[in-house]
Amino acid sequence: MRSRRIAPVLAASAVAALIPALTPATASAAANPLPQHLDQRPAWHRCNSAAPASFQCATLKVPLDYSRPGGKKIDLAISRIKATSTAERRGVLLLNPGGPGGPGLDMPQSLSAELPKSVQRKYDLIGFDPRGVGQSSPISCGLTAEEENWQRPYKAALFAKDVKWARTVAEKCDAKQGDELPHITTRNTARDMDVIRAVLGEKKISYLGYSYGTYLGAVYTQMFPRRSDRIVLDSAIDPARIWRGMIQVWAEGSEPAFTRWSKWTAQRHATYKLGNTPDKVRKTFWALVAQANKKPIELNGASLSGDDIRAGRAMFFSVREAAEQIVELKKAAAGKGQSSTPDTGAPERPAPPAFGRAVPADNYSASFWAVVCSDTRAWPRDPEQYRRDAIRDKAKYPLYGDFASHIKPCAFWKKKGSEPATTIDNKVGVLTLQNEWDSQTPLSSGLGMHRAMKGSRMVTVAGGVGHGIYGSKSCADKTATAYLTTGKLPAKDVTCKAPAPERSSAAKLPIPMPPGIPGLPSRF
Repeated sequence: MRSRRIAPVLAASAVAALIPALTPATASAAANPLPQHLDQRPAWHRCNSAAPASFQCATLKVPLDYSRPGGKKIDLAISRIKATSTAERRGVLLLNPGGPGGPGLDMPQSLSAELPKSVQRKYDLIGFDPRGVGQSSPISCGLTAEEENWQRPYKAALFAKDVKWARTVAEKCDAKQGDELPHITTRNTARDMDVIRAVLGEKKISYLGYSYGTYLGAVYTQMFPRRSDRIVLDSAIDPARIWRGMIQVWAEGSEPAFTRWSKWTAQRHATYKLGNTPDKVRKTFWALVAQANKKPIELNGASLSGDDIRAGRAMFFSVREAAEQIVELKKAAAGKGQSSTPDTGAPERPAPPAFGRAVPADNYSASFWAVVCSDTRAWPRDPEQYRRDAIRDKAKYPLYGDFASHIKPCAFWKKKGSEPATTIDNKVGVLTLQNEWDSQTPLSSGLGMHRAMKGSRMVTVAGGVGHGIYGSKSCADKTATAYLTTGKLPAKDVTCKAPAPERSSAAKLPIPMPPGIPGLPSRF
């Protein structure tokens, strides 16, 4: 077993090991063996009066621009729950919930109820709000609730309006946060993770990342392979498709799910009465969409257009829940639905913070676009390209194709990322977990990560439904726990079967819901 901890203030050799992984401009920092952002001790304190005393928080300072480590600093909020066994402790397990833009400060506390005791004995659970998020110098673009709504289908008559929306979001972000935006990137968040490692006195970090957190973990292993210990990537992003391609994959993945749902529902016509063949089930659905586009359907207090219904494409990944939802929609269309509290259709606003400073209402959206637009320079700049792609993909993927390929603020992002996108092709041993029917990171996406990570092993949950696996009592938990506690990857890829009947697992990631049919995740 390795040494549990080295001195809180790093030796000069440890600092020197950090510097080469930064940008070339940081070479001059080698003259100072203790850069300011590493020469700090976390001032741990109780996160809040309602939290257990064991749940501690601290704030570090990190460079906004790592090519200028002596320049402007930003806050990096971290949290921890110490390993429950001093004798068995291996190190730290950093956690990320997804996003981009998801706050992770409360993850040690939330996951302490879900992770096996054997894992908690070995690791300090370390949460953190990524740069620009939550308590880590949160950014804001000053967006209204309507401007945060990016579930926009392509319509010829509304195209100019949607282009104006995308341009407005980009311009407001640039006006309010222009100096910071190029540095709110996955690569810099990975560097922040390595600062956490260094300041905590650890030679390596282990990591558990969900959804977008899988890409963050993959970037960390690419940049810091020798400091990567046991890495679990749950519900993975395809690194070859960031970021427009990962939004478009929602449309691609939804069509097989819709086909599967129509077959499953047809076989249960006696129960749902939506059609006794897959073709009839599909016709029932599209008739409801057409009806709602002529006159919105009132459901649960919300007024749903056909486009709102299509925006709820994620429901089809859970066949039973989708059948039940469409039954209710059909009743409502016939005037038999029950009313309830109205749903305004506006994006869900963040809950009041449990820690520290107040967070801007649009922080999640602002940090999402900052990363998605700055991580890669591959976004088309011509609005007409988005028009053509949306028309093409609506025909190819009728459920969601035009939503996915329509114009986004990244088309007008003035300051692209400070670096090119990261190519993931390392051989670090990692474990990836993937449900077969995941609405946000479909199976094809998980396979893309598995291909890119040459040393990875993949656990596929056949028939598995939902986004986020580990800690949900999935059949994949056993393999993930064995890896985290022993360090041994499976000899080969593993496929296990989800229990039947299936029902979508409750999302444990802090992801806002889209307008339309409630309860469905909208991001990674």
